[in-house]
Formats: sequence, C-alpha cells, structure tokens
Amino acid sequence: MMTTLDIAHQRLHNQHIAGTPFEKPSDVVQWLGAVQAQDYAGAKWAVAQRTHGITDADMDQALADGTILRTHVMRPTWHFVAPADIRWMLSLTAPRVNALNAYYYRQLGLDDAVFAKSNAVLAKALQGGKQLTRPELASTLQQDGIATDDLLRFGHIMGRAELDAVVCSGALRGKQHTYALLDERAPQAKTLERDEALAELTGRYFTSHGPATVQDFVWWSGLTTADAKAGLEMAKTHLVQVVIEGQTYWLSPSMPTAKVASPTAHLLPVYDEYTVAYKDRSAVLDPVYAKQAGNGIFSPVIVIDGKIVGTWKRTFKNGAVVIASNPFTAFTAAEGQALAAAARRYGEFLGMAVVLL
Repeated sequence: MMTTLDIAHQRLHNQHIAGTPFEKPSDVVQWLGAVQAQDYAGAKWAVAQRTHGITDADMDQALADGTILRTHVMRPTWHFVAPADIRWMLSLTAPRVNALNAYYYRQLGLDDAVFAKSNAVLAKALQGGKQLTRPELASTLQQDGIATDDLLRFGHIMGRAELDAVVCSGALRGKQHTYALLDERAPQAKTLERDEALAELTGRYFTSHGPATVQDFVWWSGLTTADAKAGLEMAKTHLVQVVIEGQTYWLSPSMPTAKVASPTAHLLPVYDEYTVAYKDRSAVLDPVYAKQAGNGIFSPVIVIDGKIVGTWKRTFKNGAVVIASNPFTAFTAAEGQALAAAARRYGEFLGMAVVLL
C-alpha cells in the first residue's frame, strides 16, 4: 500500500525532478501542462532542473524562440505553456479567470467595450512581428485614449489581452519582458472542443502531478469542482486510483514506482510545481514547518528524499552565487553532501561558482 512518503517519492518521479530528465524546456512544459511563472528566475530553474544540462541562458533563448510561452492562463497568474497547447488551454480556463477578475474589472472601469478597444490597439501595435515592452504598450494605449496611469488597471488590460488570446510573451529585451501577438508566436496552435480540452487538461495533470486529489486539481487549474469532476470522469479510463488514509488519489498506471537514491537533495524555487500544484501539501511538508517554509510555495525550499526540510536564499558576490541554507533541523553528513551536490547543479545552471553557507 502506498504511504504518505511514497506519495512524495512518486510525485518527484512523475514530475521528472527525479528519474529520467527531459531534453528540452518545451518537453517539460508540455508534460506538466503549465508551469507557474510569475517569478521568472525561479520558473526558469523549475523547468531546467527537470532537464539534462539546460542553463539559464538556454531558458531565455527558449522564451525568445517561442518554444515556450509565458502568459496568464490559470488561477490567475503567469504560467509557462507550450505553443501547441496555449489556445485550447486558454479557451478552457480564461472564462474562469475572467470571472475571478470581474470585481477588479468593475472597480477599474473596465468593460467589454474598453477591452475590445484595448485589444485592437495592442494587436495593431504588435502586428508584423513587433515585440514591445509594458511601458511602450502603456504609452500606445494612452495615446489612443485608454487610461493606463493606474498600474493595476494597465495590468488587467494586458492580462485580459492574454486571456483573449491576443498577446503572449515575446523575447526579453535586456532584462525587460516584451509582448508579441499570439497569432504570430503560435500560428499552428490547435483548438479543442470544451469537453476535449477538459479531458486533456485533467489527464495531463494527474499523469504528471499524481498522486493527487480532485481538490488538488481544482486548486491547480482554477476550474470549478464540478468541472474537475467532469474532467476526471472523462480521463479516468487512463488513470488509477489509490486510497490512503481515507483520501482518494489519482495517477497514471503507466508510471513506474519511484526508486530514488537516499539521501537526494533538490533546491526548489518559489512556486515550483512540486509544491504549488497541490492544495494539500502535507505529503511533502510537515505542517509544523509550514510557516517557516512559506507554506511550501512562498520561499525557495530544500527538499531531501521528497520532504521539505529547510529553505534557501541566493545572493551574488564576486562572480559567485552564494546559497544560504536554513535547515529546520540539523542535517546529517550525508544530507549535507547531497545538498552540496544540489548547489553545484544550481551553479552549473547559472554558469557560476557556488558558495554554500
């Protein structure tokens, strides 16, 4: 019978943090369905550590090339999503995100007429392969009579353009993010009927994130409980269920039981899918340490053998990345060695020497 600790190990394996790595960033994003990405630096590391040898510069290049896209698609926040998935996923999730945003739309004086005009202005400004920054687009909207002085209002205008499949991420310009037309970044993006899209997203989530509960999927997707249950009903022929301590979990039967060398350490960023993708994180985080760990999502965390055992912070000094670890309890010598190995891998990702404190 699967235990709580087995849930953690299986998730490590199914999310490809442990086991066989992917070759390309786009493979990771497509496998997971979407990767939370409002913290861009952390999201790049989240994807890269599920690959073999992908660097920080490689991740920037993937965004520039459009092999991964960054947009608002669920909950609502930024996610990385694969170009092939972006259109059907938005058609499924955007109505729900708009419903969650409705209060702010009203407070900010944003209605369908304003959005129709702002979307048209943005589409015209970006057509022909142009990629513009937020300040540039704010100025363009302002010139066309759409107020953007309020940053919250401007943010919702841009977010709505993403949800309406008008814009998505372009390449970085220096350290500034740009926007581009979705039609030009993902011209071959497929569409699906709603039930097909719901079944696809549900199956994708439980295959890549399982073992997980229906409540976990509701949290991750931002969909209603009714939709989540309907999606599971359509997808469950490709899944199996296990009951642990009275709770029903779903996962793919094709995923082998995880076998991970012990101790193995991972330095996970904020909002990593290993933590943020579940409403109930007790399988990987002892509730006693929830506050110290930023509830497992608001702080970068140290994971050893599937369990969150501390937090970490990075700073840069003299051309090196300095990693300060904050364990909840003292590490053994073997755990310290595992942590040092994880730190070296992070240094390789950045192309920098590492100092572990």
